[in-house]
Amino acid sequence: MATTAEWVEGARPRTLPTAISPVLVGTGAAIGAGAVAPGSALLALLVAVALVIGVNFANDYSDGIRGTDDDRVGPQRLVGSRAAEPATVRAAAFACFGVAAVAGLVLTAVSGQWWLLLVGALCIVGAWYYTGGARPYGYAGLGEVAVFVFFGPVAVLGTMLTQAGRLDAAAVGAAVGAGLLTCAVLVANNLRDIPGDRIVGKRTLAVRLGDRGTRMLYLALVLVPFVVAVGAAFDRPGVLVALLALPAAVRPVRIVLGGAEGPALIPVLKDTGLLLLAWAVAVALGLAVG
Repeated sequence: MATTAEWVEGARPRTLPTAISPVLVGTGAAIGAGAVAPGSALLALLVAVALVIGVNFANDYSDGIRGTDDDRVGPQRLVGSRAAEPATVRAAAFACFGVAAVAGLVLTAVSGQWWLLLVGALCIVGAWYYTGGARPYGYAGLGEVAVFVFFGPVAVLGTMLTQAGRLDAAAVGAAVGAGLLTCAVLVANNLRDIPGDRIVGKRTLAVRLGDRGTRMLYLALVLVPFVVAVGAAFDRPGVLVALLALPAAVRPVRIVLGGAEGPALIPVLKDTGLLLLAWAVAVALGLAVG
């Protein structure tokens, strides 16, 4: 039976910046638009965190039963390491999706944006079929597309809509930046796993692009959000404060471009998550003050 520490590791807390960051950005945009709704912000955060933990458990389950986690470079997985029964991990994933669904329903009712129920359902379906089902799209190189959509436009703009009831150009730009940086987190993870993924037939975008192409993609995903922030500053000058997060990009970029492989790439996942969070905090503040 898995220990509490193993369950915590299985939830992959290092990925939580991907849940927190878009909610911060969307809330900052809403405040800048004149809406202050802390209750809605907390509900949006609960939805995002529950979905991220849920997809982590879902990936653990689906990869584990396929055997693609049997020889793993990154952090231990519950099913792949035989620390927990597959059915238990699957139940944990569904429980998290349930929490996200309930919180999302309440948020939708409070905001009156009922059409977002469909978006929420698509988020849960997308979370499961990333590595689940007969044809997981994460195995076909489409993971980055889904991550960009769900953690960028959907999460950021959905958060703003449920609080302010409207959108603006700066928020759209910030949503693009958040989505790209979140993709960088996934690319850092998949770059590390290229050798193992090739062996098991997992055709991620990193596998398709190859080592060098993936490293160049990572660089672009890290730098473009800062360019986007400069563009958004034409609408809300305060967003320029995002440039203060640029130093946080130095170490992970240096490691990736330096050719690190395998375990040496593990710190890049954490550093990219922290970069995303720093960028999001700065952008949120910039959007809020205008």
